[in-house]
Amino acid sequence: MKMKLLCVGIVLLGVSCFAGADTFGTEANQFTIDFVPISGSRNPTSGYGIVNNDYCIGKFEITNDQWTKFINVHGKPDGSPSNAYDADPYWTGANVPTNNVSWYEAAQFVNWLNIEAGKTAAYKFTGTPGTSNYTLGVWGASDAWGGTNLYRHKDAQYFLPTEDEWVKAAYWNGKTLQEYAIKSGESLHQGDGISGTGWNYYDVGDSTDHPFAYGPWDVGSGSEELNGTFDMMGNVWEWMESPYNIEHGYVLYSMGGMRGGAWGRSTSPASCATAASPSPSAA
Repeated sequence: MKMKLLCVGIVLLGVSCFAGADTFGTEANQFTIDFVPISGSRNPTSGYGIVNNDYCIGKFEITNDQWTKFINVHGKPDGSPSNAYDADPYWTGANVPTNNVSWYEAAQFVNWLNIEAGKTAAYKFTGTPGTSNYTLGVWGASDAWGGTNLYRHKDAQYFLPTEDEWVKAAYWNGKTLQEYAIKSGESLHQGDGISGTGWNYYDVGDSTDHPFAYGPWDVGSGSEELNGTFDMMGNVWEWMESPYNIEHGYVLYSMGGMRGGAWGRSTSPASCATAASPSPSAA
């Protein structure tokens, strides 16, 4: 069975996984999500990024257009806690990454992808969908991923990425974890969202005070990264599937369960959440 992983600003995981696009929805609300494969044959010897199975990760962050089509078919996510469902995207361009999305909303989006594909929902919600008693639960060990990840169902196909899955997709070059997700021979630099090169971040050392730090740009507007992804070092933060953060209530707004940096963050390892650093601490 292919298994794929998904990041929101929202990326997806799989055995025998190949590059390509998966289609969801129908007619006017149909959209595709592009994936790139990540091999499990080699891994770092310690630290982040150790994933022993093949998987796929989303090539781009999920866009407002994709999010809107999901809502048109599914309805707007709702449930408990209520403040996880009370914001609309602040940046509204169709092809900018969807934003102001809580972890709970991202999880319901992922569940819908699985149901659309005829698979099992990844995350367990109990109660009545669309009401205030619809809340996150956990799977039993017999249904859990590997018998231990109680938040991820073993028979689902799409997920939010764990930190290890995200880090490996962003920074693993087959031999080591790089500090930044740049291809060999390239250098980290600001992009303008037009030329098709660079990344969307804030350079604190730039005397021009980063003229392009106005918000996220359309996905894919900058440089392709090490393993075929875009915007894993900027644009918007991306949610992780992190049981620790879920259990400790960090899944609403804190950066404790996010990676990737954002358009208004500097390029330091701590701010950009590179391979050398853990996720930013809870705000």
